[in-house]
Amino acid sequence: MTPTRQEFLHISFPEKIVFYVLIFSSLGFMALQIWERSQIWMSGKPIDWKPAGLGAWWKYVVAQRKVKTSRIKSGAPMHMAIFYGFAALFVATTILAVNSYGPVKFHQGTFYLWYEAIFDSFGLLFVVGCSWALGRRIWFRPKSIANESGDWWALALLLTLAVTGFVLEAGRIANQPQTWDNWSWVGFALAKPLGSIQPETYKFIWWFHMVWVAVFFAVIPRMRLRHIVMAILTSYGYDANQPWGELKSISIEEVERTGQIGVGLAKDYSRWHLMSLDACMECGRCTDVCPANNAGKILNPKLVVQSIRGVMAKESSVAEAISEEALWACTTCNACVEACPVLIRHVDLIVDVRRNLLAEGKLSGTAAVMLRQLGSTGHAWGQPSSSREDWMRDLDIPLCRSGEPFEYLFWVGCAGATDPAAVRATKAFASLLKKAGVSFACLGSEEACTGDPARRVGDEFLFQEKAATMAEVMTAYGVKKVLTACPHCLNTLKNEYHQFDFRPEVLHHTQFLQKLISEGKIKGAKLLPGSTVLHDPCYLARVNNEADAPRSLFGEATNLNESAYPVSGMKNQPEPAHFGRKSLCCGAGGGRMFMEEPPEQRPGNKRTEELLATGATTVAVACPFCRIMLDASIKQIAGEIIALKDVVELVLEANE
Repeated sequence: MTPTRQEFLHISFPEKIVFYVLIFSSLGFMALQIWERSQIWMSGKPIDWKPAGLGAWWKYVVAQRKVKTSRIKSGAPMHMAIFYGFAALFVATTILAVNSYGPVKFHQGTFYLWYEAIFDSFGLLFVVGCSWALGRRIWFRPKSIANESGDWWALALLLTLAVTGFVLEAGRIANQPQTWDNWSWVGFALAKPLGSIQPETYKFIWWFHMVWVAVFFAVIPRMRLRHIVMAILTSYGYDANQPWGELKSISIEEVERTGQIGVGLAKDYSRWHLMSLDACMECGRCTDVCPANNAGKILNPKLVVQSIRGVMAKESSVAEAISEEALWACTTCNACVEACPVLIRHVDLIVDVRRNLLAEGKLSGTAAVMLRQLGSTGHAWGQPSSSREDWMRDLDIPLCRSGEPFEYLFWVGCAGATDPAAVRATKAFASLLKKAGVSFACLGSEEACTGDPARRVGDEFLFQEKAATMAEVMTAYGVKKVLTACPHCLNTLKNEYHQFDFRPEVLHHTQFLQKLISEGKIKGAKLLPGSTVLHDPCYLARVNNEADAPRSLFGEATNLNESAYPVSGMKNQPEPAHFGRKSLCCGAGGGRMFMEEPPEQRPGNKRTEELLATGATTVAVACPFCRIMLDASIKQIAGEIIALKDVVELVLEANE
């Protein structure tokens, strides 16, 4: 006898009709709810990019690329068990449907046996995952995880579906035992205590399970379970060509057409952004990694998403739903974006509202002073343009205006030109460039701020004014390659200046020093083992995925650029608890460099504590902003006993 099983065992034709009505009604109700929600998404701005398509769907949904599996405490293994268990059960049901309603009957023989064994295993994995999730909520629920009744019901529903499915399988085996039933090993084990059951008992179990299946379909759009469906749509429509460090531009024509700048109401977001809000699984990972939240500030990225979602169907202010204080607390470090399993772009959401607040005149204090200074002098700290050449005195630094040919433009930046500590790094880099015989030049007084702090604070058109001017200047000089020691300048020039038809090759100074060392033109830093800990800047390691170059300057060969979740770094120098793409923010980004905050709420303090915990006597940085912020935190926590240096200074010491 060929191994198989009877479909609709003991279910009469009229009962089948009732079953189909029940299931299709629940599916129709689910589709109706999703369609109604889609009308809200469609109220947003049309999507102006090419969707990532099936590649992103495979990467982020099927392969679960953004879900970490190496740390049990993160809850990722639990989520993976639920996801792959649920996905396998969906596939199993689909295969059964194809066999039932297709022209070819293949659910028999060897195929049937392996089908039962494999999907019983995945079903048990699903039960384990759901049980784990319930236990986690009862005994060790993370503070970022909500404790709402709907979440308990969702997990209970999933567990009910899995358990009743196995009980149904056990009932079938108990009612009509076959010699091959041991392949259905979970149901077979459960069937033993049942003994022999009557058809009526089996039918009761069957209907009990099917009713819960119908309930599941009907409530998906109403519960957090909706992310099962929404994550598929979000990943498919994801703009994989937009770097994390790029903010979309606003045109004057758009402002004239809409009568506003930025986002006031939820419908001012793009359709994709609105859809992504409904994909949120409320896992709280974004909040767990938020430097502002961890420093005790009111910003909570998960609540930002929930608050915007709460006013999607209303004519309510997004800023009021989130709170202005929370919006200004963001450092735009993109830790939340990097951590989000469903690809929500929190920084885009926040900066778009900042743009609207600033246009409405709702920014004051030191950040507003910075914008006025930037607008009048082209320098974030208000220094005159002539001050950008002060560091060059007696150094014979070539200038673009001299007319001499050059290969690389050395973009110095506001901090690099005038902050005393950053100037030391600027001089060190210029010295190494000359020592290596690199053909370079600087703009000097013709250089102005890239506009980065203005754009991230929300003054989009001040950014556009400065960026357009500098793009024009560099184009006039024929600039094709740019070197800079500032990751914020790097990001803006590399990822945003293409909006002004300027597309140079842009390298961070650590990347170029790595090249010079590999070519034998200079030597790498000479450090005592265990003496130096490296702080990874957010806009270098995470936003622009460069963590290997700084370590190569210490003679360390790492592979962090290829690792989304680094577990090992340098061998001879210590690594802090968070490094590479998981680095903790110093607190300077998003214009926060120019905003006042209580000393006890400095994100740099937590980062400094991690760095000092390594026992290193020197903290190495690769960003002038990080240097300024960590200098304040180190002095607050440790006094003057720790040295703080840019990596280029350590390299210069080895070459003197």
